[in-house]
Amino acid sequence: MKTYWLAAASMAALTLTASAALAQTASKPGENQASQPAASAPKMLEVFTAMRDGTKLAANVFLPEGRGPWPVILTRTPYLKDGKMFANPAGAKRFTDAGYAYVVQDTRGKGHSQGFYDAFANDVEDGYDTVEGLATQPWSNGRIGITGGSAMGITSNLAAIAQPPHLKAAYVIVAPNETFRTSYLGGVPQDHDLVGWLHDQGVSEKVIADALARSTRSTFSDRLGPGTALKYVDIPIWNVGGWYDIFNTGEVENFVTLQNRGAKGARGNQRLTMGPFGHGPLSGDLAYPGEDRLGAVNGNDIRWFDYWLKGVENGVMDEPPVDAFIMASARKGAPSPKNHWVHLGNWPPAYREVRYYPTPELGLSTTPPDKAMAKVTYRFDPAHPVTTYGGANLTFDRGPQDQRQVGKRDDYFRFQTPVLEHDVTVAGPVSVEVYGATDGPDTDFEAKLVDVYPDGYEALVLDAPIRARYRHGRMPDDVQMMTPNAPEKLVIDLWNTALTFEKGHRIALHITSSNSPRFVVNHNNGDTPTDPKPPRIAANSIYMDRSHPTALVLPIVYPDQIGAR
Repeated sequence: MKTYWLAAASMAALTLTASAALAQTASKPGENQASQPAASAPKMLEVFTAMRDGTKLAANVFLPEGRGPWPVILTRTPYLKDGKMFANPAGAKRFTDAGYAYVVQDTRGKGHSQGFYDAFANDVEDGYDTVEGLATQPWSNGRIGITGGSAMGITSNLAAIAQPPHLKAAYVIVAPNETFRTSYLGGVPQDHDLVGWLHDQGVSEKVIADALARSTRSTFSDRLGPGTALKYVDIPIWNVGGWYDIFNTGEVENFVTLQNRGAKGARGNQRLTMGPFGHGPLSGDLAYPGEDRLGAVNGNDIRWFDYWLKGVENGVMDEPPVDAFIMASARKGAPSPKNHWVHLGNWPPAYREVRYYPTPELGLSTTPPDKAMAKVTYRFDPAHPVTTYGGANLTFDRGPQDQRQVGKRDDYFRFQTPVLEHDVTVAGPVSVEVYGATDGPDTDFEAKLVDVYPDGYEALVLDAPIRARYRHGRMPDDVQMMTPNAPEKLVIDLWNTALTFEKGHRIALHITSSNSPRFVVNHNNGDTPTDPKPPRIAANSIYMDRSHPTALVLPIVYPDQIGAR
């Protein structure tokens, strides 16, 4: 079981930047200790909270000036409360200056905390016990909030699904809905950000193979919450995420579920902010205004906690619940004024689902195909995969990189519209319906949504794969190999975005069968990591005819709906 937890949770356990994450994860207890706090820093004490099994977890407590008790804001981290990430006292001081006791706790088995570290395996129970333990402290008034980004966002969500009675609100930054989905997109494991990370930690090949064989759902994958356990969350949560973040789907899905179908206390009390950033600085030649707002919450967390923990009537719940950045043309030094924030009543905004159909001539049209038979066929050689350039990555280049770097390949198809005569704005979930066939039992199909600039720059917007054997779903009984050379419908979930394809640009759909090292390359033979077979070259086909209308499905919105400029 620990093998599975390690692999499935490893990517999520990294923090806001790859370098910081790897440095912190590699640290041993006692390393990277913070220097003596400056004189202006809030006073600090170390406390130990006993969990239900007797294990004691250590935390640094920072208290405001004056006499308490105070409301408490908690962060639970696997990255060492005394390490570099939390060494700057300014992080605690902004909370204590606002009248909160701030607590940063080492999770089980980390830093000064007792126990064995098993990523996120104990954080539901430990989150509950920590919140309830803090509520009894003499400096606490019993009203607890929880916050954090990435791994600390995950521990926040896991505490929330446990329903500790004294937890009143959360502010969560870049955290997934479930790491099962973000580690295995469409059933395809992340390679560089999952397998590579495990290699860096010294994990054995057998352990890695065992983990990568778990692309189907199980009771263990369902524990990598919150996932379906969101139904137990009964508090307000403000989710903050980025369109190029590895957890893009998490912040959006958590908000949508809790805001519209959540339990009493959660339903109708959520906020969502989605900006033009990734899980670290973006790569490529685009720079969106405000893309550095990932770490800068601009005081919204304080406003959120003031309202829910102190009862301050500051208007935070009178504002629209969704702040979304509509991206547009953004070459460095010359961003379009059509890049802007909008404020919405829900996500997604009302949209019209429009299908763009690829043609054998490499066009992309809103007119459905009328040919009785049309397809393109290519050879996919696992020994020569398509190279990754950008995307929602963590430990390597990320964001809207130029896909012209892929070059011209016989196994890579660029379907694109004519030059747009007017702006086209999308906001919401994007998918691709591929009618694909292969001459073997299994293969992958990979799709990219691309914004083609007038000078030819192919800016990646979204990308994702699907492993053919999982086309019917990810439950064990859903797994089915392909019938050789028989076309079937495969739906690729590209997640959400918000973008204006400006007049003079083109909308493009790129389809291929590999994207390395972003995703593990398929051997095309139906094997598994625990029972590998020699890779084979596959003959893959994309159908685009009347009976098999492959399509890019876009959520088109209109200027008056989203405050377009």
